[in-house]
Amino acid sequence: MDVIVLGLMLLSLTIWLGLLCFWGQFWRTDQQLEVTETQLESLPVVCVVVPARNEAELIPTSLRSLLLQDYPGSLNVFLVDDRSTDRTANFAEGVAHAVGKPQQLHIISGESLPPGWSGKLWAVEQGINSASKFAPDYFLLTDADIEHDPGNLRRLVAKAVQEDLDLVSVMVRLRCESFWEKLLIPAFVFFFQKLYPFRWVNNPNNPTAGAAGGSILIAREALERIGGIQVIRQALIDDCALAQAVKRSGEQGDKRTRVISNAPIPSQGRIWLGLSTLTRSLRPYDSLATIWDMVARSAYTQLNYSPLLLLGTLVGMPLIYLAPPICVILGAVWSNWAIALTGLLGWLLMTFAYYPTIRFYKCSPWLAFSLPAIAFLYTLMTLDSALRHWQGRGGAWKGRVYPNSDSL
Repeated sequence: MDVIVLGLMLLSLTIWLGLLCFWGQFWRTDQQLEVTETQLESLPVVCVVVPARNEAELIPTSLRSLLLQDYPGSLNVFLVDDRSTDRTANFAEGVAHAVGKPQQLHIISGESLPPGWSGKLWAVEQGINSASKFAPDYFLLTDADIEHDPGNLRRLVAKAVQEDLDLVSVMVRLRCESFWEKLLIPAFVFFFQKLYPFRWVNNPNNPTAGAAGGSILIAREALERIGGIQVIRQALIDDCALAQAVKRSGEQGDKRTRVISNAPIPSQGRIWLGLSTLTRSLRPYDSLATIWDMVARSAYTQLNYSPLLLLGTLVGMPLIYLAPPICVILGAVWSNWAIALTGLLGWLLMTFAYYPTIRFYKCSPWLAFSLPAIAFLYTLMTLDSALRHWQGRGGAWKGRVYPNSDSL
């Protein structure tokens, strides 16, 4: 038994060494938008598209932050009221008048959801169609629960123009105030970065593609090149699906050019993803149930609805995250210090990997040691996500269920 346990622990330790050394430095938090220089020689036309369904509580703050952006170029906001029942549109109109910018806000009454579309993407499609009359150079796709820093759009555009990017996205700072948020939200970001290492996403020679739906700036030419939003119309993980479509569109070395303020820029399907320290999500996840539902909504989608990938997850997560602390305990009980020390080393490696995210969210450093327990909870959430899918309850959001949607 000792030999088997030690062998499993050595395997776990090897995996962690491999992740830290060869997995795109996913654990680092230095890919941040706010370090971008913001000098703009040209001022592209930008249209913001905000899908909103029953967001009356949050829309006053989020919309105000968009209308008060310090971006010096042409900016219009298209809010698509997705058949809300809480007067979302009325609140939005009031905000625009309150800040003295009613002419920059365009409220669109959403049409009924057609077959084959997710609700959010259908709303985005309608917003883009309406905004196209302004012939924008870029669309900013954002959610109704995001409070944008006043300089967020300016930095996004500067990043896109200066580095010739078709898509720039930031994972906004998620709310991290309650006990459950501090325990589980930093880990959500950590696991996301492990799935989509930002350095790999930002490398045009690496096929890894990812984005964060709360804040995506995409060039109109790039959106047209991939066939528009309709190519991902059923995607539940729509942000990463969009990023993948854009990055793949440059794999053939497309030499076409787009023109932004009379400046030709090569079109290469280049994308960038990073963190934001200033733009933040207003959505509260102040209970285990709310975070559980948020993860379970799309976790099985992330596995492409594959029972084999689910089985691999249910085996791999305990091996990678639970084996080290369990071996520390077993080694101490059995007085087998080789097992205990190997387990401790594995635990310290995962703590080292998780600590930058904990520090980024300004949580107690001791929470870095809790990653094994957190990973166990996320494993249960993933299993529950699969169960919901098999029961026809997958992808539930805003009163809609998408049990058969694909991540595309």
